[in-house]
Amino acid sequence: MVFLDKDIYDAVKNSLPSINEYVSSHGGKITLLGVKNGVVYIELTGACKGCAMSLMTTKMVVQKKLRIRIHPELNVVNVDGDPKNIAPNDIYVEEVINISNRDSMFDKVKGFLLM
Repeated sequence: MVFLDKDIYDAVKNSLPSINEYVSSHGGKITLLGVKNGVVYIELTGACKGCAMSLMTTKMVVQKKLRIRIHPELNVVNVDGDPKNIAPNDIYVEEVINISNRDSMFDKVKGFLLM
């Protein structure tokens, strides 16, 4: 796949709400954990967490729909506690602005502007 992990992450993030509708109808929810080398890492929660059908939900619902919408070679892994299904430490996740960091950065810029 020639897409950046950020691009895949953004595409998955935009596609998940409609896929989540199906999963929520069964009492579950999909949480996007991140993307690494074209592999999407999710966590099924609610009634889907630990369900015997969670592998089928991951592959036949989530992965299948994401492959149709984004790319036919996309792989999805449900991080469910199984040692084979662990997300790498360096997966791409959307950056969240930390308010305390933002204020600190603003103070640095303000100090620079007052010079």
